[in-house]
Amino acid sequence: MAPKKRIKTLIKLQIEGGKATPAPPVGPALGQHGVPIMDFCKAYNDRTKDKMGQVIPVEITVFEDNSFTFILKTPPVSDLIKKLAKLKKGASMPGREKGRTISRSAVREIAEIKLKDLNAYDVEAAMNTVAGSARSMGVEVVD
Repeated sequence: MAPKKRIKTLIKLQIEGGKATPAPPVGPALGQHGVPIMDFCKAYNDRTKDKMGQVIPVEITVFEDNSFTFILKTPPVSDLIKKLAKLKKGASMPGREKGRTISRSAVREIAEIKLKDLNAYDVEAAMNTVAGSARSMGVEVVD
């Protein structure tokens, strides 16, 4: 059995799918830990080329020999809400700005996508989390 690699650090980034470049924020975040930046960019872009335009969070595990592995996460709830509600950005004053809505079925759809990354046991609990995020963005959930 091969010896287990020792973990040096864990880096979390949010990068647009298929668009990782050595420029900030990717380059400096990886470079300070000795990760081969272009190797990561090529691997990330290959795995996310079908998700262009979406922000895809990534968890990069860096080992002491400067090798790395990474896990792709699901897009942030706020991005999914903006996409389904056809918004450019959330409300600057949530609770006071009205008129932005999202259907309960859209909230369920987002909850099902995000379920594996949320700390919720079932879809109903995940829906409550998504609805709370929508409220904080000034988006009302309607039936």
